[in-house]
Amino acid sequence: MPTPRYIMIVDDNPANLKLLEDMLLQQGYEARSFLLGSMAMAAAIKHPPCLFLLDINMPEMNGYDLCERLKSIYQLSEIPVIFLSASSGIEDKIKAFRSGAVDYISKPFQFEEVHARVEAHLKLHDLQRALQRQNEQLETAVAVRTIELSRAIEQLRVLDRSKSDFLSLISHEFRTPLNGLLGAGEILIEELPPTGVAAGIRGLYERSRRRILSILDDAVLLAEIDVSGNSFKSGPVLLTLALNRAIESASEFAKDRSVTIPPLAPDRSLVIADQNLLVRALRGILETAVKFAQRGSSLQLSLDLVGDSRRVIVETHGLEIAGPALSKFFEIFAIGEAITVDGGDLGLAAPVAYRIMSLFGGSVSVANRDHPPGVRLTIMLKDATSQHLEGTVHVNLRSDRWPPERSKRRGTNTRQG
Repeated sequence: MPTPRYIMIVDDNPANLKLLEDMLLQQGYEARSFLLGSMAMAAAIKHPPCLFLLDINMPEMNGYDLCERLKSIYQLSEIPVIFLSASSGIEDKIKAFRSGAVDYISKPFQFEEVHARVEAHLKLHDLQRALQRQNEQLETAVAVRTIELSRAIEQLRVLDRSKSDFLSLISHEFRTPLNGLLGAGEILIEELPPTGVAAGIRGLYERSRRRILSILDDAVLLAEIDVSGNSFKSGPVLLTLALNRAIESASEFAKDRSVTIPPLAPDRSLVIADQNLLVRALRGILETAVKFAQRGSSLQLSLDLVGDSRRVIVETHGLEIAGPALSKFFEIFAIGEAITVDGGDLGLAAPVAYRIMSLFGGSVSVANRDHPPGVRLTIMLKDATSQHLEGTVHVNLRSDRWPPERSKRRGTNTRQG
């Protein structure tokens, strides 16, 4: 059987005490009554009740004072207090509530009303305690989960740093023997007689060399962006200047595939970016577009302002992208799928460009064209032109090319600047 709810009654009238105590006992409550407030408070500290029923006009300590003292004791402060009083003035009721009471019943009272209000406040108090316990449990669970997440995040940071360090190490260790291998390859190729077969071998060698070095650079940059993307600084960059340098960097790649990339007329459009990373991302987008362009065709480039962003559209005439490949075009692990015009794969240029654009709050997307068939790559970058309309614009877009030109020594690849 459940333990009876314990209610404490304080009234200087023994007849009222007897009446309330008997009625509460009949309803299954445990009831204890006291004539003096000091005695009730001492008993409550030893054995706290579930609810107090207090009279107001009592000797030694009136109901208001007793209620305030009960609320000042930590273990009794949350226990509901209901006043029972013959005083029915509005001021008396206001004073009762200000002292900490939850309800006020005027005498003479009907026990049904007393019972209903006692039940209501006991249930409300139970709900408040249950909610408090639930909140405490939630706070504990959140604290534990926060600690677990902090540890997991730290572990991920360690893993990311390890991945970046590993890729940097692999890149460095690969380059040392690779430089020797590429240098020896160039020497051997130069010794070949000037025939069509030799020209094909030279072309294959050059494409393979560029691809290997590009993959190493892209892999290291991807890891660096994942680990310390916040360290890249951005500022206003002349968009057409960056585009034309990207076009110049991608021209050799396009020429090998008989694709033309027309230069753009310079203007004063500014975007928010890191200048070198932007050139690298744009070059990657252009080279990706070239892979889908029909031989003998030309890429179509256009610029416009959309809201607070500068939009660059690169369109090709040639192959469309199949639906499954289109949905994962910028995923790193989709680089090996053969979807380009010559049956080759995408490489890391598209994922790298996607990550770089995201660093500046920009984006890049891909879609198929219908008329004529081809691919459309759309770049969105935050416009900075309006912030620099007045006065002279100073943009420090360095004059070194991207990618850096190779050293004249055979088999080396050095960065300028």
